[in-house]
Amino acid sequence: MTKEQIRQTYDRIAHWYDLMEVVPEFLGVRRLRHEILQRASGRVLDVAAGTGKNLRYYPATCQITAADMSSAMLEIARRRADGLGLDITFLMMDAEAIGLHDKSFDTVVSSLTLCTFPEPVAALQEMARVCRTNGRILLVEHGRSDCKRLGRWQDRRADRHAAKVGCHWNREPLEIVLKAGLKVIYARRTFFGIFHLIEAMP
Repeated sequence: MTKEQIRQTYDRIAHWYDLMEVVPEFLGVRRLRHEILQRASGRVLDVAAGTGKNLRYYPATCQITAADMSSAMLEIARRRADGLGLDITFLMMDAEAIGLHDKSFDTVVSSLTLCTFPEPVAALQEMARVCRTNGRILLVEHGRSDCKRLGRWQDRRADRHAAKVGCHWNREPLEIVLKAGLKVIYARRTFFGIFHLIEAMP
């Protein structure tokens, strides 16, 4: 999919997106969000924030900017922030061309996004650019299982799945992070190696 096709797709499915994520949330993503986002601090940029699933897990002291290329997804995130009583800055933005100053955030976060970016390495390099030198890049991701049989099953269905929602579910998140030149501080994978928790530095 092109970026415009991805944007249109997520505008179209925005009101159903949280229902689509019920299974991964139940299988451990909710717990992983809670674990990794407690490490966020200071000025935080949530890249491809979607419907704002991360918002409830940030420490109260964080100053959060949430960015996404889908206006429909951001509108749901705004309503979620209002319901939580949070003061969040929302921006329409392409993750591969973040229109913000270098080294302007203490923490940069993204969750379940490397599968969707047309150029995931470029997106991570942009996250690194806007993160201060000693800041943190926190990722909750999913990818190809390290269980051989399940990984092969994902491979066989990857193109069909990507054509529906732009999600390439057999990518290797840690390999992408390393290819982008980030310094990995912590990495762990769960649920047959599908879900990844990654803490990195620029």
